[in-house]
Amino acid sequence: MLRQLRLTMDISGWIFLPWRRSMSNMKDSPPPPPPLASTFDDVIVDYEDPDYLPLPEYPVRPNEPLETRKQRLLYQSRKRGMLENDLLLSTFAAKHLQNFSAEQTAQYDQLINGVSNDWDIYYWATEVKPTPKEYDTEIMGLLKEHVKNAERVTRLRQPDLNA
Repeated sequence: MLRQLRLTMDISGWIFLPWRRSMSNMKDSPPPPPPLASTFDDVIVDYEDPDYLPLPEYPVRPNEPLETRKQRLLYQSRKRGMLENDLLLSTFAAKHLQNFSAEQTAQYDQLINGVSNDWDIYYWATEVKPTPKEYDTEIMGLLKEHVKNAERVTRLRQPDLNA
């Protein structure tokens, strides 16, 4: 244990040695800036996508059986590419997807696969940005309620698939 501690101290000293040297040469200069301040007052900067970038069209699957569609959506809800949406959508799908009608399932499919940017889904669900009319459906309302987490459920990991 002591050997590991000593090795860690040696490595950290080696890493910060150039910084210490530069700080010792700056005796008359102003103190360094404070660490990063709170981000509570930060403004979200969102740039519009340029017109010349073609967005891929999600393939329509008109003859897909309802149970197959629900299984696909359950998987896609878990594998979004950003942890925030993985947690929100996987817990939402585990709670609601089995009880969705065919129309509601189609709305959920359009919501998670029709949007090209997952950050949009996140901002709409958390009500940071207004939801466009084409995505402001019954399903988006359920998702917004799920995000509010009135039951105060701990959602630190995705639900088990076999639960």
